[in-house]
Amino acid sequence: MKIGLSACSDGQFKEWEQHNIELRKILARMGVKSVMANHIYATQDAYSGTDAERAEDLMRFYRDDSVEAIYDISGGDLANGVLKYLDWDVIAHSRKMFWGYSDLCTIINAIYAKTGRESVLYQVKNMVYAEGNLQQRRFADYISGTNQDLFNFNYNFLQGKRMEGIVIGGNIRCFLKLAGTEYWPDMTGKILLLESLGGETGGIATALNQLDLMGVFNQVAGILLGTFTAYKKAGLSLSVYDLLKMHISDSLPVAQTAEIGHGADSKAIVIGRNMNLKSHY
Repeated sequence: MKIGLSACSDGQFKEWEQHNIELRKILARMGVKSVMANHIYATQDAYSGTDAERAEDLMRFYRDDSVEAIYDISGGDLANGVLKYLDWDVIAHSRKMFWGYSDLCTIINAIYAKTGRESVLYQVKNMVYAEGNLQQRRFADYISGTNQDLFNFNYNFLQGKRMEGIVIGGNIRCFLKLAGTEYWPDMTGKILLLESLGGETGGIATALNQLDLMGVFNQVAGILLGTFTAYKKAGLSLSVYDLLKMHISDSLPVAQTAEIGHGADSKAIVIGRNMNLKSHY
Protein backbone atom coordinates (compact mmCIF):
# COMPACT_ATOMS: atom_id res chain seq x y z
CA MET A 1 0.00 0.00 0.00
CA LYS A 2 1.22 3.49 -0.84
CA ILE A 3 -0.07 6.68 0.80
CA GLY A 4 0.59 10.40 0.50
CA LEU A 5 1.44 12.56 3.52
CA SER A 6 0.26 16.14 3.03
CA ALA A 7 0.37 19.32 5.11
CA CYS A 8 -2.41 21.62 3.91
CA SER A 9 -2.52 23.66 7.13
CA ASP A 10 0.38 25.33 8.96
CA GLY A 11 3.94 24.43 8.06
CA GLN A 12 5.63 22.18 10.59
CA PHE A 13 8.62 23.15 12.71
CA LYS A 14 11.88 21.55 11.69
CA GLU A 15 12.20 20.10 15.19
CA TRP A 16 9.15 17.96 14.38
CA GLU A 17 11.03 16.28 11.54
CA GLN A 18 12.05 13.38 13.77
CA HIS A 19 8.37 12.66 14.49
CA ASN A 20 7.70 12.45 10.77
CA ILE A 21 10.69 10.19 10.18
CA GLU A 22 9.48 7.90 12.97
CA LEU A 23 5.94 7.90 11.56
CA ARG A 24 7.21 6.77 8.16
CA LYS A 25 9.24 3.99 9.79
CA ILE A 26 6.17 2.78 11.68
CA LEU A 27 4.12 2.80 8.49
CA ALA A 28 6.84 0.96 6.62
CA ARG A 29 6.84 -1.79 9.26
CA MET A 30 3.12 -2.18 8.54
CA GLY A 31 3.83 -2.55 4.84
CA VAL A 32 2.72 0.99 4.01
CA LYS A 33 4.96 3.05 1.76
CA SER A 34 4.60 6.81 2.33
CA VAL A 35 5.41 9.75 0.09
CA MET A 36 5.82 13.25 1.52
CA ALA A 37 4.28 16.33 -0.09
CA ASN A 38 6.67 18.97 -1.38
CA HIS A 39 5.58 21.54 1.21
CA ILE A 40 5.69 20.22 4.79
CA TYR A 41 7.96 22.46 6.86
CA ALA A 42 7.45 26.17 7.54
CA THR A 43 9.65 28.39 5.37
CA GLN A 44 8.06 31.81 5.93
CA ASP A 45 6.17 32.42 9.15
CA ALA A 46 3.43 29.74 9.32
CA TYR A 47 3.59 28.97 5.60
CA SER A 48 5.30 25.91 4.12
CA GLY A 49 4.21 27.14 0.70
CA THR A 50 1.53 29.32 -0.83
CA ASP A 51 -2.10 28.24 -0.67
CA ALA A 52 -1.90 27.26 -4.33
CA GLU A 53 1.27 25.24 -3.80
CA ARG A 54 -0.17 23.30 -0.87
CA ALA A 55 -3.34 22.67 -2.86
CA GLU A 56 -1.26 21.34 -5.75
CA ASP A 57 0.54 18.99 -3.35
CA LEU A 58 -2.83 17.54 -2.43
CA MET A 59 -4.08 17.32 -6.02
CA ARG A 60 -0.86 15.61 -7.07
CA PHE A 61 -1.67 12.80 -4.66
CA TYR A 62 -5.25 12.61 -5.95
CA ARG A 63 -4.01 12.35 -9.53
CA ASP A 64 -1.33 9.76 -8.75
CA ASP A 65 -2.92 6.35 -9.34
CA SER A 66 -0.25 4.66 -7.21
CA VAL A 67 -1.36 6.58 -4.10
CA GLU A 68 -4.24 4.79 -2.36
CA ALA A 69 -5.03 7.25 0.46
CA ILE A 70 -3.99 10.69 1.68
CA TYR A 71 -3.12 11.48 5.29
CA ASP A 72 -2.64 15.10 6.30
CA ILE A 73 -0.20 15.45 9.20
CA SER A 74 -0.67 19.18 9.82
CA GLY A 75 -2.96 21.40 11.84
CA GLY A 76 -3.31 25.05 12.79
CA ASP A 77 -5.09 27.75 10.83
CA LEU A 78 -4.25 27.79 7.13
CA ALA A 79 -6.07 24.80 5.62
CA ASN A 80 -9.08 26.72 4.30
CA GLY A 81 -6.70 28.71 2.10
CA VAL A 82 -6.33 25.76 -0.26
CA LEU A 83 -10.05 25.23 -0.92
CA LYS A 84 -10.46 27.52 -3.94
CA TYR A 85 -7.50 25.86 -5.66
CA LEU A 86 -8.74 22.27 -5.42
CA ASP A 87 -10.11 20.37 -8.42
CA TRP A 88 -13.40 19.07 -7.10
CA ASP A 89 -14.13 16.99 -10.21
CA VAL A 90 -10.93 15.02 -9.68
CA ILE A 91 -11.71 14.55 -5.98
CA ALA A 92 -15.31 13.53 -6.73
CA HIS A 93 -14.17 10.78 -9.10
CA SER A 94 -11.41 9.51 -6.84
CA ARG A 95 -11.87 6.58 -4.49
CA LYS A 96 -9.10 7.80 -2.22
CA MET A 97 -9.92 8.66 1.38
CA PHE A 98 -8.58 11.89 2.83
CA TRP A 99 -7.57 11.76 6.51
CA GLY A 100 -6.85 14.68 8.82
CA TYR A 101 -8.04 16.41 11.98
CA SER A 102 -8.43 19.80 13.65
CA ASP A 103 -7.99 22.53 11.01
CA LEU A 104 -8.25 19.88 8.29
CA CYS A 105 -11.95 19.53 9.05
CA THR A 106 -12.31 22.54 6.72
CA ILE A 107 -11.14 20.33 3.84
CA ILE A 108 -12.95 17.25 5.14
CA ASN A 109 -16.33 18.99 5.29
CA ALA A 110 -15.71 20.82 2.02
CA ILE A 111 -15.09 17.46 0.35
CA TYR A 112 -18.47 16.28 1.56
CA ALA A 113 -20.23 19.53 0.62
CA LYS A 114 -18.75 19.65 -2.89
CA THR A 115 -18.62 15.94 -3.78
CA GLY A 116 -20.64 13.95 -1.23
CA ARG A 117 -17.57 11.83 -0.56
CA GLU A 118 -16.41 10.55 2.82
CA SER A 119 -13.25 11.53 4.71
CA VAL A 120 -11.79 10.50 8.05
CA LEU A 121 -11.30 12.77 11.05
CA TYR A 122 -8.08 11.40 12.54
CA GLN A 123 -4.45 12.42 13.03
CA VAL A 124 -2.16 9.63 11.84
CA LYS A 125 0.70 11.18 13.85
CA ASN A 126 -1.08 9.92 16.95
CA MET A 127 1.08 6.85 16.35
CA VAL A 128 4.18 8.78 17.49
CA TYR A 129 2.60 10.64 20.40
CA ALA A 130 1.94 9.69 24.04
CA GLU A 131 -0.41 6.80 23.23
CA GLY A 132 1.68 5.66 20.28
CA ASN A 133 1.67 1.94 21.05
CA LEU A 134 -2.12 1.87 21.40
CA GLN A 135 -2.60 3.86 18.22
CA GLN A 136 -0.14 1.71 16.27
CA ARG A 137 -2.03 -1.42 17.27
CA ARG A 138 -5.38 0.08 16.24
CA PHE A 139 -4.03 1.37 12.93
CA ALA A 140 -2.23 -1.88 12.10
CA ASP A 141 -5.43 -3.83 12.80
CA TYR A 142 -7.33 -1.45 10.50
CA ILE A 143 -4.78 -1.68 7.68
CA SER A 144 -4.65 -5.48 7.90
CA GLY A 145 -8.43 -5.80 8.08
CA THR A 146 -8.22 -7.51 11.47
CA ASN A 147 -10.81 -5.26 13.12
CA GLN A 148 -12.34 -1.79 13.07
CA ASP A 149 -11.44 -0.83 16.64
CA LEU A 150 -9.92 2.42 15.33
CA PHE A 151 -13.45 3.53 14.42
CA ASN A 152 -15.48 1.88 17.20
CA PHE A 153 -15.92 4.54 19.86
CA ASN A 154 -17.91 4.44 23.09
CA TYR A 155 -20.58 7.05 23.72
CA ASN A 156 -23.51 7.80 26.01
CA PHE A 157 -26.64 9.85 25.56
CA LEU A 158 -27.18 13.07 27.50
CA GLN A 159 -30.54 13.78 25.89
CA GLY A 160 -32.76 11.44 23.90
CA LYS A 161 -32.04 7.80 23.14
CA ARG A 162 -31.28 7.59 19.43
CA MET A 163 -29.97 9.60 16.49
CA GLU A 164 -29.32 8.74 12.87
CA GLY A 165 -27.85 10.76 10.05
CA ILE A 166 -24.75 11.57 8.05
CA VAL A 167 -21.97 12.81 10.34
CA ILE A 168 -20.49 16.23 9.61
CA GLY A 169 -18.47 18.76 11.62
CA GLY A 170 -15.43 18.26 13.80
CA ASN A 171 -13.38 21.00 15.40
CA ILE A 172 -15.96 23.66 16.20
CA ARG A 173 -13.72 26.69 15.55
CA CYS A 174 -12.37 25.40 12.26
CA PHE A 175 -15.71 24.05 11.03
CA LEU A 176 -17.22 27.52 11.40
CA LYS A 177 -14.65 28.92 8.95
CA LEU A 178 -16.84 27.38 6.24
CA ALA A 179 -19.96 29.31 7.30
CA GLY A 180 -21.29 31.53 4.53
CA THR A 181 -19.16 29.83 1.86
CA GLU A 182 -19.93 27.32 -0.87
CA TYR A 183 -18.11 24.75 1.22
CA TRP A 184 -20.62 24.77 4.09
CA PRO A 185 -22.51 21.45 4.05
CA ASP A 186 -26.28 21.12 4.09
CA MET A 187 -27.09 20.55 7.75
CA THR A 188 -30.56 19.08 7.27
CA GLY A 189 -30.96 15.78 9.08
CA LYS A 190 -27.26 15.49 9.90
CA ILE A 191 -25.47 14.41 13.06
CA LEU A 192 -23.27 17.36 14.02
CA LEU A 193 -19.99 16.37 15.65
CA LEU A 194 -18.40 19.09 17.77
CA GLU A 195 -15.03 18.96 19.55
CA SER A 196 -12.19 21.35 20.31
CA LEU A 197 -8.60 21.61 21.46
CA GLY A 198 -8.68 25.21 22.70
CA GLY A 199 -11.38 27.48 24.05
CA GLU A 200 -12.88 28.02 27.47
CA THR A 201 -16.30 29.50 28.25
CA GLY A 202 -16.07 32.45 25.87
CA GLY A 203 -14.56 30.56 22.96
CA ILE A 204 -17.00 27.68 23.03
CA ALA A 205 -20.04 29.77 23.93
CA THR A 206 -19.50 32.18 21.04
CA ALA A 207 -19.18 29.29 18.57
CA LEU A 208 -22.41 27.74 19.85
CA ASN A 209 -24.07 31.15 19.58
CA GLN A 210 -23.04 31.39 15.94
CA LEU A 211 -24.39 27.94 15.14
CA ASP A 212 -27.64 28.93 16.87
CA LEU A 213 -27.94 32.19 14.94
CA MET A 214 -27.37 30.29 11.70
CA GLY A 215 -30.31 28.02 12.52
CA VAL A 216 -28.15 24.90 12.62
CA PHE A 217 -29.69 23.45 15.76
CA ASN A 218 -33.11 23.50 14.09
CA GLN A 219 -31.77 21.58 11.10
CA VAL A 220 -29.69 18.74 12.51
CA ALA A 221 -30.97 15.36 13.66
CA GLY A 222 -28.64 15.20 16.64
CA ILE A 223 -25.39 16.39 18.17
CA LEU A 224 -22.37 14.30 19.13
CA LEU A 225 -20.01 16.02 21.55
CA GLY A 226 -16.40 14.91 21.42
CA THR A 227 -13.65 16.09 23.75
CA PHE A 228 -13.01 19.75 24.58
CA THR A 229 -9.44 19.58 25.81
CA ALA A 230 -8.74 23.07 27.17
CA TYR A 231 -12.28 23.43 28.48
CA LYS A 232 -12.00 20.27 30.55
CA LYS A 233 -8.60 21.26 31.93
CA ALA A 234 -9.97 24.64 33.03
CA GLY A 235 -12.35 22.97 35.51
CA LEU A 236 -15.24 25.33 34.76
CA SER A 237 -18.58 25.11 36.56
CA LEU A 238 -20.62 24.90 33.36
CA SER A 239 -20.06 21.91 31.09
CA VAL A 240 -20.07 22.18 27.31
CA TYR A 241 -23.43 20.40 27.45
CA ASP A 242 -24.69 23.13 29.81
CA LEU A 243 -23.69 25.74 27.23
CA LEU A 244 -25.29 23.73 24.43
CA LYS A 245 -28.59 23.40 26.33
CA MET A 246 -28.95 27.18 26.17
CA HIS A 247 -29.49 26.83 22.42
CA ILE A 248 -31.34 23.57 21.76
CA SER A 249 -34.75 22.07 22.40
CA ASP A 250 -35.27 19.24 24.88
CA SER A 251 -36.20 16.96 21.97
CA LEU A 252 -32.89 17.20 20.08
CA PRO A 253 -30.79 14.08 20.79
CA VAL A 254 -27.35 14.74 22.25
CA ALA A 255 -24.65 12.14 22.83
CA GLN A 256 -21.08 12.48 24.04
CA THR A 257 -17.87 10.51 23.60
CA ALA A 258 -14.47 10.82 25.23
CA GLU A 259 -12.85 9.04 22.27
CA ILE A 260 -13.16 11.60 19.46
CA GLY A 261 -11.14 14.81 19.47
CA HIS A 262 -7.58 15.99 20.03
CA GLY A 263 -6.52 13.48 22.68
CA ALA A 264 -3.49 11.31 21.96
CA ASP A 265 -5.78 8.30 22.46
CA SER A 266 -8.55 9.57 20.14
CA LYS A 267 -10.19 7.23 17.67
CA ALA A 268 -11.31 7.98 14.11
CA ILE A 269 -14.73 8.88 12.72
CA VAL A 270 -15.90 9.04 9.12
CA ILE A 271 -17.30 12.41 8.08
CA GLY A 272 -19.91 12.08 5.35
CA ARG A 273 -21.09 8.59 6.38
CA ASN A 274 -24.47 7.70 7.85
CA MET A 275 -24.33 6.65 11.49
CA ASN A 276 -27.00 5.22 13.76
CA LEU A 277 -26.37 5.81 17.47
CA LYS A 278 -28.59 4.21 20.10
CA SER A 279 -28.70 4.46 23.87
CA HIS A 280 -27.36 1.38 25.64
CA TYR A 281 -29.78 1.87 28.53
